[in-house]
Amino acid sequence: MRLYDLRKFRQWWLWALTVKRYIDLNLYQTAPDMTHKRAVSDDSSFYGDINTIEYLNQRVDSFDPDEWMMQHHEQPGWAQPRILPTPTASDLHNPYAGVSYAWQLTESVDDFLARLPPATTAQTNEIPWIYICNPYIARVAKPDSLNQKSKGNEDEGPEQEGSKLDVVIEGGMERLELLGNFLQEVPKFGKPPSTTESEKNKERAQATLNILHLAHVGKVRAGKWMLFCDVLEVNGVWDIVAKATASNELGIASKVAPRPEQGDLRKERLICVYTKDFMDKVDVGRVVQRLKELGLADNKSRRIYYKPGISGGNTWGLKASIYNSSEAFPSGQDVAMAL
Repeated sequence: MRLYDLRKFRQWWLWALTVKRYIDLNLYQTAPDMTHKRAVSDDSSFYGDINTIEYLNQRVDSFDPDEWMMQHHEQPGWAQPRILPTPTASDLHNPYAGVSYAWQLTESVDDFLARLPPATTAQTNEIPWIYICNPYIARVAKPDSLNQKSKGNEDEGPEQEGSKLDVVIEGGMERLELLGNFLQEVPKFGKPPSTTESEKNKERAQATLNILHLAHVGKVRAGKWMLFCDVLEVNGVWDIVAKATASNELGIASKVAPRPEQGDLRKERLICVYTKDFMDKVDVGRVVQRLKELGLADNKSRRIYYKPGISGGNTWGLKASIYNSSEAFPSGQDVAMAL
């Protein structure tokens, strides 16, 4: 097959796959019935119906800015910290409720850290990792998650409601099969090695984007910052990460590797800090900035990497990480100013 033909086939395949996935994910919605007649003009509907307009006018007339500022202790021109209500137990969430190797809402974080210190807790089938959640963010309970039925994904971060993991895996594997065929065929076209490698890299990058986009549409969006630390430091580092996770300073959850039963006991331990959405660069950047402030990452000697779930050393040569801590990430203020 010629390179041109292979590319045309790829374009057709991607279109067909996208349509199929979007149908599977129920993204096509019936268009609303627009045949009814409007009771008011298009201009008036912009502001709402008559009742809405009257209600808003009443609110404007009754609003006292001086009283409002006194109630909120505001000073004009100064940003004020948000005062959040103290959550009750019913407001908190734990996707790891009942999981023995995870933090429970019925225990303090200090008690949890004392119960499962990663430096000495043995890694077994019953304790594959040690987890802690962010109790302020709701996620699917671990036993009910689709990833519990997917080999190799059982120990990943808490799942988002409405996730279509099975569809994403199926579509992702089909896309990887196409990539594999392309990588095998390109060397047969008789192009210079540099051109061949360039074509391979372009296709790898395109396949990565396709798979990540499919994952995002299918609500498989969690990614993780990965920290490696010396076994002598792991308890102290995990103490910092666990407390910051539980107090809503980092992402949706974190986990740490226990002491391995076999192999080098001095090997560095892995800590993963999960974020809610690998495409949300503001949130991803916010989390790594907090890790830097906590002294757990920097731009040079303690550079860390962010993975959306692609394994390193894979057959297709795809990069495992998509961000690192030396990158510049947009802030929420940057995004607001750009609007």
